[in-house]
Amino acid sequence: MLVPPPLSLYVHIPWCVQKCPYCDFNSHALKAEIPELDYIDALLEDLDIDLAKYQLEDGVRPLHSIFIGGGTPSLISPPEIGRLLKGIEARIPFSHDIEITMEANPGTVEAGRFVAYQEVGVNRISIGVQSFQDEKLTRLGRIHGSDEARKAAKLATEAGLNSFNIDLMHGLPDQSIDDAMYDLKQAIALNPPHLSWYQLTIEPNTMFYSKPPTLPNDDDLWDIFEQGHQILADAGYVQYEISGYSKPGLQCRHNLNYWRFGDYLGIGCGAHGKVSFANGNITRTVKVKHPRGYLNPTKPYLDKETQVDAVERPFEFFMNRFRLLEACPKQDYSDRTGLSLDTIDTNIQWALEQKYLIDTGDTWQITEHGKLFLNDLLAAFVED
Repeated sequence: MLVPPPLSLYVHIPWCVQKCPYCDFNSHALKAEIPELDYIDALLEDLDIDLAKYQLEDGVRPLHSIFIGGGTPSLISPPEIGRLLKGIEARIPFSHDIEITMEANPGTVEAGRFVAYQEVGVNRISIGVQSFQDEKLTRLGRIHGSDEARKAAKLATEAGLNSFNIDLMHGLPDQSIDDAMYDLKQAIALNPPHLSWYQLTIEPNTMFYSKPPTLPNDDDLWDIFEQGHQILADAGYVQYEISGYSKPGLQCRHNLNYWRFGDYLGIGCGAHGKVSFANGNITRTVKVKHPRGYLNPTKPYLDKETQVDAVERPFEFFMNRFRLLEACPKQDYSDRTGLSLDTIDTNIQWALEQKYLIDTGDTWQITEHGKLFLNDLLAAFVED
């Protein structure tokens, strides 16, 4: 029997000052002033439609977390972010300990700005630093410098937030192992409660894809990860997912809900959503991608709606769940997919024989060997 999981909300702000050459997110370089009043109105109307359509307006499941991502959400003024959050809470109750995260670019944050966001309800900031070396930031197309990045982290510390995150990349163009360790040590020195430390990948439809830079070789990338992982562990950070490190108890609750195959509404340009129902259905949604189409009053916000069939659910569940390093309760599989454990007996047995998993009785735990062969492990749950 499918048990509807915790409910989160993702809000997409699509505008940036300029498009970074590695970015394949749905972001659009500013060509004029942001229509923030109209966009906040549209977001709330989008939410109204979702709540009514999926019968979530009764508040049976309060919001567990909100993540305002982009683009660059810190281009939206604090009063309008406040209006958005008040509008959301008026429509669906917040859990008593709701986590509300907003992404921010150091180049768009002025002194006191974090305090203003905190005053209107944001209690967690994610700062897109990427590097503390100005030459690397220029190569990445970032509009901030290393001093602005340090200043942003210090402002976040002083703002009285529940937590904040620093986004940091490694495997950058022409980056040495020493360069990568310098960046990581600079980030740790700012004492963020959470660090997202991930490798740059070259994605289609980006400038780096059409004009590839020279990246570190595989041996250097492995050394960067091993040395960096040890530095983070020595500094008191715990790795809880592939690229997520935090001080104990300060994991990103919104991301945890994603990886635990939780539910989330998605509002805004190109936002994705997933909603589970007690009748056994699981629905995925995608909203209209381009701001011009999204803000067109004659068009619907919804671009695509699909049902997750039973045969797809094992792969979808484990694709998310095995991103986390924590043990996976077997009951979660049944609760989140609505399927019995019998449906994956053969797949699990194969994974155990390959030593990709350990069966503890009530849970499955991915092994170090399983992490190295994660694609093979996940492929075991793909429909034949």
